[in-house]
Amino acid sequence: MATSTTGSTLLQPLSNAVRLPVDQVNFVVCQLFALLAAVWFRTYLHSSKTSPFIRHVVATLLGLYLALFCFGWYALHFVIQSGISYYIMIIIGVENMHKYCFVFALGYLTVCQITRVYIFDYGQYSADFSGPMMIITQKITSLAFEIHDGMFRKNEDLTPSQRCLAVRRMPSLLEYLSYNCNFMGILAGPLCSYKDYITFIEGRSYQLQQSEANGKEDTKYEQTDPSPNIAVAQKLLICGLSLLFHMTITKTLPVEYNIDDNFRATASWPVRFFYLYVSLMAARPKYYFAWTLADAINNAAGFGFRGYDKNGVTRWDLISNLRIQQIEFSTSFKMFLDNWNIQTALWLKRVCYERATFSPTIQTFILSAIWHGVYPGYYLTFLTGVLMTLAARAIRNNIRHYFVESPAVKLCYDIVTWMATQAAISYTVVPFVLLSVKPSFTFYSSCYFCLHIASILVLLVFPLKRTQKGSKKHESVQPVWSRKLEEESLLQKNNYSTTNNSFSQKQEITCRYQALKQ
Repeated sequence: MATSTTGSTLLQPLSNAVRLPVDQVNFVVCQLFALLAAVWFRTYLHSSKTSPFIRHVVATLLGLYLALFCFGWYALHFVIQSGISYYIMIIIGVENMHKYCFVFALGYLTVCQITRVYIFDYGQYSADFSGPMMIITQKITSLAFEIHDGMFRKNEDLTPSQRCLAVRRMPSLLEYLSYNCNFMGILAGPLCSYKDYITFIEGRSYQLQQSEANGKEDTKYEQTDPSPNIAVAQKLLICGLSLLFHMTITKTLPVEYNIDDNFRATASWPVRFFYLYVSLMAARPKYYFAWTLADAINNAAGFGFRGYDKNGVTRWDLISNLRIQQIEFSTSFKMFLDNWNIQTALWLKRVCYERATFSPTIQTFILSAIWHGVYPGYYLTFLTGVLMTLAARAIRNNIRHYFVESPAVKLCYDIVTWMATQAAISYTVVPFVLLSVKPSFTFYSSCYFCLHIASILVLLVFPLKRTQKGSKKHESVQPVWSRKLEEESLLQKNNYSTTNNSFSQKQEITCRYQALKQ
């Protein structure tokens, strides 16, 4: 089936030369343009040289231009979704606006996904306007909850992370559009907190906090912005290697071959599982490319500085979306999800898991499926993911402590759990790639639903830790991404803090330092 584009066809000759759909070529070229624009933005529109108003206007107009080039008139959806959400925030009020914004933004996204999938191009993996809308939906809902936390809820009712992310004043329309549609994140994100983005635009000084041995805070102010050049160069190298792998290797290892009749009839079980693993591993570099390039664009503009490590080396991973080494060498389901699509995992936790009144894990996986789209394969993947997550948690809680005493035994345990994790992840995400019900069930039935059955047996044999209401609930039933990412998020906030005056600086420091100690 030929793919069509709703965006510009100016790059059609280049598309024909590289044998890629023109909308994918538009996406890559626009991201490279955004990278150059980010360098220009940081150099000539630095916060020390121009006002936040100008920076907001330029960032927004550039973002909307890139969206128009890639998606044509469909880019109007970004403005419409953002504009109506802002109107809802203004007229509803801080008490309930987070609920209305959540329902509207997610509903608008779902309607757009339904029309795209079932009316236009079912099954096409071309770049489309619903991708940016997914990020904008995250931003709309996150900010609505942050404003609700900051302007309505009592401070003592907030968790440490909610307290630090809470927004204490309503943003202007320009600030809101700039946050949602800026050129650095309009095409591929990643999600960032509103406070971090405004801090970057306004150019408030970095405040580094170093906890001394006695627990006191040693606060220092950075006189000049740290350079992102090395971080950007490293990330562009990763992009190049990922793109090369995708262009040369991925096409030779199609995931669809896992349901080929001849392959299923003739290949042995070890061969089938090995091909399952390598075909799904080969499908990941396109995500590595897109997310790492998006991170590099933000860094090139000066956004994403997290602080310094213990050796004084700058860290530019404040809004990074993945950690490739940890993904490929994951020894648990939890470890994989901790390091894959990090900002989305944090969004799911902040707007759903920690606010759910019952079955938070199931609710969170359902929200994740709805947000991803309307292909049936997404729902099969996330429902399977619930089983895998609960089973993996039960195994880890009940048997892991027997294998961690001896280094040699732990090494063997790590090798076995790495193999099991990679098999489980690959088995779980096959429907996510195949999209439809029939091929997904063909795959699972050819495997006799083996890991589904094994997960159910594990849950019957090994008890899950019972939970108590209140604060212990989140401590004992945190989702697979929760604890580590919450630690990372709080450490990010602790590494640098930006505020308007000395009072708010002291308040922010106290908030974040206490959060770390809890």
